[in-house]
Amino acid sequence: MAGEQRRTLLRRQAVFLALFLCAWAVGSGPVHYSVPEEMESGSFVANVAKDLGQDPKRLSARRARVVSEDSRQHFQLDSDTGDLFIKEKLDREELCGEADPCIVHLEIILENPLQSYRAEVSVYDVNDYAPEFSDKELILKMPETTPPGSRFPLGKARDLDVGNNSLQGYAISSADHFRVYTRHRSDGGKYAELVLERPLDREKQAEISFVLTAIDGGSPARSGTAQVRVIVLDSNDNVPEFSRALYKAQILENTQPDSVVLTVSATDADEGINGAISYSFSQKSETNLNAFGINPLTGDIRLLAPLDFEETDACEIDVQATDGGGLSAHSKVLVEVTDVNDNAPEVKITSLISPIPEDSSLETVVALFNVRDRDSGDNGRTVCSIEDDLPFFLKSTSKNSYSLVTQNTFDRETVSEYNITITARDMGSPSLSTEKTITVKISDINDNSPVFSQTSYTLHVRENSGPALLLGQVRAFDSDSEQNAKVTYSLLPAEAGGLPLLSYISINSENGNVYALRSVDYEQIREFQVRVRAADGGSPPLSSEATVRVVILDENDNAPFLLYPLQNSSSPASELVPRSAGPGYLVTKVVAVDGDSGQNSWLSYQLLRATDPGLFTVASHNGEIRTTRLITERDSKKQKLIVVVRDSGESALSSSATLTIALVDGFSDAHLQYTEVAVEEEENGPLTLYLVISLCLVSFGFLVSVIIFICIKLYRRRNYGEKYVSASANGYGDSNFQTNLVDVSGTGTLSQSYRYEVCLTTGSGNSEFKFLRPVLPSLPPGQGPPGTGSGRDQDLLANFPLNQDLEPANQLIGGK
Repeated sequence: MAGEQRRTLLRRQAVFLALFLCAWAVGSGPVHYSVPEEMESGSFVANVAKDLGQDPKRLSARRARVVSEDSRQHFQLDSDTGDLFIKEKLDREELCGEADPCIVHLEIILENPLQSYRAEVSVYDVNDYAPEFSDKELILKMPETTPPGSRFPLGKARDLDVGNNSLQGYAISSADHFRVYTRHRSDGGKYAELVLERPLDREKQAEISFVLTAIDGGSPARSGTAQVRVIVLDSNDNVPEFSRALYKAQILENTQPDSVVLTVSATDADEGINGAISYSFSQKSETNLNAFGINPLTGDIRLLAPLDFEETDACEIDVQATDGGGLSAHSKVLVEVTDVNDNAPEVKITSLISPIPEDSSLETVVALFNVRDRDSGDNGRTVCSIEDDLPFFLKSTSKNSYSLVTQNTFDRETVSEYNITITARDMGSPSLSTEKTITVKISDINDNSPVFSQTSYTLHVRENSGPALLLGQVRAFDSDSEQNAKVTYSLLPAEAGGLPLLSYISINSENGNVYALRSVDYEQIREFQVRVRAADGGSPPLSSEATVRVVILDENDNAPFLLYPLQNSSSPASELVPRSAGPGYLVTKVVAVDGDSGQNSWLSYQLLRATDPGLFTVASHNGEIRTTRLITERDSKKQKLIVVVRDSGESALSSSATLTIALVDGFSDAHLQYTEVAVEEEENGPLTLYLVISLCLVSFGFLVSVIIFICIKLYRRRNYGEKYVSASANGYGDSNFQTNLVDVSGTGTLSQSYRYEVCLTTGSGNSEFKFLRPVLPSLPPGQGPPGTGSGRDQDLLANFPLNQDLEPANQLIGGK
């Protein structure tokens, strides 16, 4: 038990010693490592980063990885630490068979920049296989006349291990007549040879049996056994003899089965059955049994299955000639396999970078690959090429290793990918070739700015439209791809109407839809412009700009506004009409404006209601109120009119004006006061009557002062009237204002020269209605208005309340 533990300890020490053995530096050739077979998955092999002189922290960033030459990956690399581990349990016999040493070739790939390092891992053998005989029982027939010292091959035990762990020798159990020797073959194999030590005597012992043991050199040693039976024959004193001790033959690896390789020949001097010779293979190896067969009568050795030079370049066959008496002779046959060009080159891509940026510099490494041809000589020498019209070329990095590098610049918008066919051709005759196609995609860089479909856009929106209304769309296209082609839209800051434009409209950054954020008043803003920027998603981003012109369309959202008569007073406007007025008499004029434009601002006037609908009419275009017939005594003294003013919009808006017209016999003070009192009594009831009486009592005290004041005013107005008449005589009365004079003379108690002057101005969309003071001509003494007979009526006229009512309207509407 102690010895077993000691051997186990020594074995572990040897394993750990092998794990820390590395080869020379990377610059002098491949890095060498050694590991024992049968190590479990995940076992540590070595720190590659340290051996390659690389910083372990950069291995992950450079995407370090390890690639094996065959299809199976036996090792794995930890890119964070640079440690190399066993990926799956290694079986040296499966990897290399009987080849020694057993080397696994690796390639360590690093990117950014792309580099490769070669490494070799030697898998050394452990004693995990015991020697084994193909036959568990060996039968030898020996004549009793066999002289001592005669040698008899017993065959070869097979041990899959190599080196010291392989088959080392043979031993036999106790036997009086024989001794066993271990013999070496030219291919390194060891077989047992039985030597006769003492003469045989069939009469004493007809059969001799013993155990043949094959022992390897492992620690602990393993062994295999076979039972040997020696049958002693009757006298046959001549042994067959081969014509040659060694036969040689050459055969092409593509030779067809059933072809004769060579013929062996042996003779026996005996006669009869003891001289009849039969041929057979004495070494029954698996390769010989499957590949060759021998005719037992003629000695012709034929090919049974095709040979592969890449697997076996020579075959050694042991031939035995046995006569009828059981005596045999042995000879060797060496068959050399000649290579033919039957293997096309193999192209293996070890690393490929795709896509690559379109601004890649010249001689950027795109791919690494190896070329392998299993043939030998010229048949195994290869050359590689690609098409001439590609912006790439091949560069040899080592024997049978190449890199694909760039030699021109790229434009992804012209060519977005390249299909590159790598052709590997050997130098055999006829030459064989292999093609491998790889695809290299060109990745985009941000080298194109977005382009708008139009340099400017015109969008229309109706005023008072609600928020989130889609006005239109702007579109820009970027010929780049992916993120570099993703266009986002934004508005540049600007102002309109004292507010930033970003408070009026917004734009969807993804699709370019332009939306209204708030309603816009056409009367304040007719149109505005804003700059739209389209930026791509590159780094740094590229952008372009376009102009968006937003035109506001007018909506009929303003009702007509009445300038006269004003509707904000507590009582309706009052007008006086003498009963003597004839048809067509201009009573007053309703003046209104509309804040809209175009058709929405065209106004029309209509008499909605009246005390006597047939007495008055309203002009539909200018709002003039005229009498339609003579006023009779049956007509009510108070006439109430409601005039509707409508615009011409699609959904017409309207306003109404209420007027009160008093029909009077004359403009005397008594009439005026009576009319006012009657109107107020009708409208306001007893309260108004009380107020009027109180006002009269209070005013009576000031009557004298008022009369004096009126006289002074009349005197001044008489002078003003004379100047006005003089100006009218000079043609001023026939100017643009002539049509705007309303003549109410000829009837009632006023003189013919008593006029109102109405001035209407247009051009700005707003109308002004301006009342001028009454123009009173100078009257000779004693000539007053009819019905008065004295100048007192003039004094009463100067105190007429109409003048007092119209002066505030003049100031409010006319601005004066």
